[in-house]
Amino acid sequence: MKRADDFQTRRAHLKDLSDAELEQKFWELAEKVVDPMLDLAQKNTTPSIERSVLLRMGFSSIEAKAIVEGVMDRGLMGKGAGHVIFKLARENNADIRETGLKLIDGEGWDQAVSLFKEAK
Repeated sequence: MKRADDFQTRRAHLKDLSDAELEQKFWELAEKVVDPMLDLAQKNTTPSIERSVLLRMGFSSIEAKAIVEGVMDRGLMGKGAGHVIFKLARENNADIRETGLKLIDGEGWDQAVSLFKEAK
């Protein structure tokens, strides 16, 4: 089976464009392809990503796992586990690590939930 050569037909709308216009068209199309992926990345997260954030904030993997589970249990995953700790610590003028450890012990979750419900 031979493929029909339709290159000339498919390029008809591009043939009169200059190199600069072709480059601009390329970047416009590239943005259209990438925008949905960027949107997903900005609006969605995973437990793995959140644990990774907490590791970089100085928590151990066991501590990070417990905090992320607490965040998920309370419907705050979309806010980000690190953001939950940061906002709660700032609200209480407390240390970030200290705040995270309190959350692991079950303290402060009600306040954390209310902080984010007020922000809506």
